Amino acid sequence: MSGSICVMNAIAQPTTDPRRHAKFLYWTGWRITDIADYLGEKEKTLHSWKTRDEWDRANNVERIGGALEARLVQLILKDGKTGGDFKEIDLLHRQLERQARIQRYQDGGTETDLNPNIAKRNEGPKKAPKRNELDEGQIETLVEAFRDSCFDYQLDWHRAGNMRTRMILKSRQIGATFYFAREALIDAITTGRNQIFLSASKAQAHQFKTYMQSFLNEVLGVKLSGDPIVLWNNAELHFLGTNYRTAQGRSGNFYFDEFFWVHGFAEINKVASGMALHKKWRKTYFSTPSSMAHPAYNYWTGERFNKGKPTAQHIQLDVSHEALQQGRYCEDRIWRQIVTILDAEARGCDLFDLDELREEYDAAAFQNLLMCQFVDDGQSIFPLSMLQPCMVESWDWPDYSPFAMRPFGERPVWVGYDPAESGDSAGLVVVGPPLVAGGKFRVLERHQFRGMDFAAQAETIRQVTRRYNVAYIGIDTTGIGSAVAQLVRQFFPALKTFSYNPEVKTRLVMKAWDVISKGRLEFDAGWIDIAQSLMAIRKTITPGGRQFTYVAGRNDSTGHADLAWALFHALHNEPLEGRTAANTGIMEIY
Repeated sequence: MSGSICVMNAIAQPTTDPRRHAKFLYWTGWRITDIADYLGEKEKTLHSWKTRDEWDRANNVERIGGALEARLVQLILKDGKTGGDFKEIDLLHRQLERQARIQRYQDGGTETDLNPNIAKRNEGPKKAPKRNELDEGQIETLVEAFRDSCFDYQLDWHRAGNMRTRMILKSRQIGATFYFAREALIDAITTGRNQIFLSASKAQAHQFKTYMQSFLNEVLGVKLSGDPIVLWNNAELHFLGTNYRTAQGRSGNFYFDEFFWVHGFAEINKVASGMALHKKWRKTYFSTPSSMAHPAYNYWTGERFNKGKPTAQHIQLDVSHEALQQGRYCEDRIWRQIVTILDAEARGCDLFDLDELREEYDAAAFQNLLMCQFVDDGQSIFPLSMLQPCMVESWDWPDYSPFAMRPFGERPVWVGYDPAESGDSAGLVVVGPPLVAGGKFRVLERHQFRGMDFAAQAETIRQVTRRYNVAYIGIDTTGIGSAVAQLVRQFFPALKTFSYNPEVKTRLVMKAWDVISKGRLEFDAGWIDIAQSLMAIRKTITPGGRQFTYVAGRNDSTGHADLAWALFHALHNEPLEGRTAANTGIMEIY
């Protein structure tokens, strides 16, 4: 007890009122007997103080306040105060103020007694919170994350960001859409400029939106909302398909994705250029190459610049890979760059296995899709000029809801499947057949699969039958296809199979050519993989030299045309001559 008395003596010595001193000691855990001995008071007197002052009924706030007060008195009476003493006095005063606010709150006050700032916040008219708002710290964090996520070739695009016009020819899957979505978002946040995204289809344009939302959520935990997205600084982000009528009247930086694949490029580009007419706006074109016959090819080569000018003013652009590999500001005031898959790998992109890709694609497909070589589709059965009218805005289909449990309701669909061979990919298409004779076929879904055994491929088809009212399935039984067909027949007995030979291939291709040439096929304009697959179909002579056949490098371990063959299997369910009174009947039962 003597040690405790010494400690308490240091604390309690300045307190001169015995009654208050006794109460404080009691609250610190002293017994009445010890307090009486320490203060020289009678125990009966202390018991009387305890009862009258209700020492035991005091709450925690009161007891703590008493301790704070006692310590504060001790420090105030102390001679020769140190800097630490003054800091403690200041702290104790602030704590006493807080205790007083708590006491007022307990006596029937409001939350403003606890926090005076609440009253300040509630003063004046209410302001609606701003949507999609970021503070300076968040902006700095986002900009830093953006730069840290860039590969070297993407930094080339970033350094050229102030160029009036950028035109980039690139390999597939090197992160161009991913990068430009982030670049545009950063620009909108830091400058307040509008951003407009044009793609081959509105569904593809909304991929920009998805990338932006994922970026903000990943870095800051913030969710972007709205369509169009409007930031707190009034910058607007619009996501448009190539229906130029919906794009008219807007202005801002615009990004034109896959411009080598859009139908009606010249007219769309005229509207798009009008969006960025003011000198403060920027234009960015980027795409994988398509055909030399595409109207945008003349813009790429500079021939469009020479049109209508005297010969003396003509320019000769060097658009070779060697000239444009590092990016170059050309004579027509357009900054151009070519980024092949090899360039991407050499400059930091480690997402590819090039040896595996060379096995999956034949030489022509590899050069076109990954090495940025334009296709001379003069030898193709389905040139790009034939396919472009088929490339439409699928969002305009009122009877198709891709995210619903039954996307096409109970309408019947036809399924075509091209199985995977060794090192190849499997292709699957879901086609909505026309309701009337001579109507249009619509490709509702298309998928490519790699690395799947025959059982997994059959299961993929079975999942399709759960989402759609499947009326027909066509499968090639060459190679592993026979095993896939055997499993599919267990849940779809009416399966149609094809055993490839020159006659079968010819029949499949001719039916597809008849449908496409008459404008009876539609698929989403953003699905350029279907167009690429169809463009790869070429006519050739069999090794025996006696027959014509159709190939697309299937025998060279390429999966480039698997979607085309799958589509042919689906379209074949309609007779070559189409639906007529002779081949279409109605059975009536009475």
